[in-house]
Amino acid sequence: MKFWVMPLAGALLAGTIVTLPALAQDEAAAPAATQEVVPTVSVIEASRQTLSQKVIVTGTLVAREQVLVTPGVEGLKIESIHFDAGDRVEEGAVLARLAVDTIDVLLAQNTSQLASTDAQIAQARAQVSSAEALVTQTSQAFQRAQALVGTNAMAKDAFDQRQLAAEQAKAQLQVAKEALSAAEAQRKLVEAQRAETELRRSKTEIKAPRAGLILSRNAVVGQVASASGDPLFVIAEDGDIELDADVTETLLPELAVGQKVTVQPAGSNSTVAGEVRLVLPKIDAATRLGKARIALPDGKDLRVGAFARGTIEVARSEGLVLPVTAVSDENGTPTVQVVKDGVVDTREVKTGLTDAGLVEVTDGLAEGELVVSKAGTFLRGGDKVKPQVTDSAGVKG
Repeated sequence: MKFWVMPLAGALLAGTIVTLPALAQDEAAAPAATQEVVPTVSVIEASRQTLSQKVIVTGTLVAREQVLVTPGVEGLKIESIHFDAGDRVEEGAVLARLAVDTIDVLLAQNTSQLASTDAQIAQARAQVSSAEALVTQTSQAFQRAQALVGTNAMAKDAFDQRQLAAEQAKAQLQVAKEALSAAEAQRKLVEAQRAETELRRSKTEIKAPRAGLILSRNAVVGQVASASGDPLFVIAEDGDIELDADVTETLLPELAVGQKVTVQPAGSNSTVAGEVRLVLPKIDAATRLGKARIALPDGKDLRVGAFARGTIEVARSEGLVLPVTAVSDENGTPTVQVVKDGVVDTREVKTGLTDAGLVEVTDGLAEGELVVSKAGTFLRGGDKVKPQVTDSAGVKG
């Protein structure tokens, strides 16, 4: 019996010795399994920055005031052209000249007509003088006859002849005076015709009605000038060019005269500083777009008809700034997740301007507080986290 007991006891002892290390491992693993895992989150520090709210508009470069130059006289050929598109001209500069040969012929004919009427007037005045002398002579003879007719010193027939001669002389005087008036009226007519012809001749010089930049030239040497066709020249008055911008209906109320605009013409690497000159009080019913006119400085790089893009600063403010990703919306209320002492606090805030991925926080947040950079993910208020401050890239300095 004893022979078999000893091996069994030894076996049990050996089994106990083998089992003890496994129990020790289980006891050591139990605290590790219950230890809390704290996630690491990226946070950003709320800092004060300056933001500006911008409105983007697009449109076409146009002349502020466009002047159309047409011929003042019809039917004459263009003889010479002195300016071309792209040239700058002063007011009154001669842009082109029309042929004057036919007008000079008319002026020569008119000069001859004036000489003829002057001769007729001189002749009519001589006839008036002669008729006046005859009236005086016949009137005196008739007066003497009247004194003698009652004394039987003059026959009745002789008296009648003197009376008739006096009346005929008066009639001839009236005819002479009317002929003089007709000759003088004819001269006035010829003078008016000459004035009209000289006016037409003066208009053969096609002049710039305003100073400015010539945008286009349609005049061609040898072409018959006509006011019914295309204008011979198109001028941008004073060279002023502006952006005729289309504005979204909802953004139009944000615009005001005097706001600064940065304009970039198509194909240009540089921008131009402009200013809102006019906001039209009308919305296109078909496109739902409004219009604004943006005045631009004079520059050679501006081309009428070119497409351009404008950025208008409509508001500017300085305050606490966060990335827009740090602000979430809960039922219409903006919130941020503030990390303090390693604990997340979901907090309601008020926001202001937005600009280039940044948002202004006007209330509910203090400068220097740490905010989860990407809100609304897996974190809730009261969660413990390990904050890791990230670079505030994108925040304006």
